[in-house]
Amino acid sequence: MKSFISIPVVESGLYIFGGHQHTVPGGWSFFEQKHQAFELMCILKGSQTTTLKGLDPMTYGPGSALIIAPGTLHNNRNANKDKEMTYICFHFNFESLGLKSAIISNIANTVIPPDNPIAKASMAAALDIVKYSKAVKLTEEQVNLKIQIRLLAYLYELTEQLAEFTREDQIHFTEREAKIARKMATLIEEGIDKTEHNQFSFGDICNRMDISSGYGHRTFRKVYGMTPLRFIDEKKYRKAKLLLGYVEYSIEDVAYMMGASSISNFSKQFKKWSGITPSEYRKQINPKRTVRSVAQSGHFE
Repeated sequence: MKSFISIPVVESGLYIFGGHQHTVPGGWSFFEQKHQAFELMCILKGSQTTTLKGLDPMTYGPGSALIIAPGTLHNNRNANKDKEMTYICFHFNFESLGLKSAIISNIANTVIPPDNPIAKASMAAALDIVKYSKAVKLTEEQVNLKIQIRLLAYLYELTEQLAEFTREDQIHFTEREAKIARKMATLIEEGIDKTEHNQFSFGDICNRMDISSGYGHRTFRKVYGMTPLRFIDEKKYRKAKLLLGYVEYSIEDVAYMMGASSISNFSKQFKKWSGITPSEYRKQINPKRTVRSVAQSGHFE
């Protein structure tokens, strides 16, 4: 038996918003929009027509599911002018770039038929999330935890089923593009995680890889469904929240460790990310955390 088994660092970064179950009248439609997150659509009753930019309209009925990729312009309408339609939808995001890439290349932006295991898993997850959302005996914290656990279970189900799903119009990116995108993501993460306080730009990353910024931007978005600048912002926001959780660091310390030119600029940026100031965020943290090693080794006590 091994004397030491390392437990991996887990960063899920789950985010769910805009979710609801809705029964709409015949002729209903919703305006064109796009989001920097995935959107799951499940039809319970009736039929819906979804139009994605650049693709033919898709009409689908009860039991069918559709996962819309981040950044995709789309609109939805009741396919019937006279009959009601009931649907469930929610937008979601998570940390794993690998899973994002797999969803985008294999199942996003195409109707998944009711008899497909992914459609069944999607419907089950959507129904459970609605059930938890209306549970009156649960506290708000319990509801949030239930939904997060269910979304994680759904994402795990997707990893099991993705290899079995095939589509005629599968979205392809080349292995070279995937390799370049992975390298960019790795360099971005390394740059943000460094203990040095030097700022870097996406242009710097592309220069290191000897590619143009335009090509790098297009490739990253093609593979991961998000812009590299948004990815950088998400990583910086996560690091800022982590550092603010340690009472040993003043806000001025955190601003310096984040590479901000001043505490004022850091506070403005943090408020842009979160809607609250660093001081207000700290007041929300409970319990306060401490770290015995400031080397950010990943081992906390």
